[in-house]
Amino acid sequence: MIRSELLQALTKESPGMRSEEIERVVDVFFDEIAKRLAEGGRVELRGFGAFSTRERDARKGRNPRTGETVEVPGKRVPYFKAGKEMRLRLNAD
Repeated sequence: MIRSELLQALTKESPGMRSEEIERVVDVFFDEIAKRLAEGGRVELRGFGAFSTRERDARKGRNPRTGETVEVPGKRVPYFKAGKEMRLRLNAD
């Protein structure tokens, strides 16, 4: 699902709201998650999962075009862990 499909589904499910209002809610939702992660925090949505960041150490990489060794700096990357209810829904038979 892409962002526009999400907005269409929410508009369909919420006939009392204008599409501009729904788009603003989605923007705020994703902005707040990104802001919390940028601060080093964690976002937990019960029944869905938790977003956090993980540290990656600096390492030596290789330029695939030239084969030259390059230094890759350490960085933080986003991480998602699915909640129990989500895992059960995905594996329901």
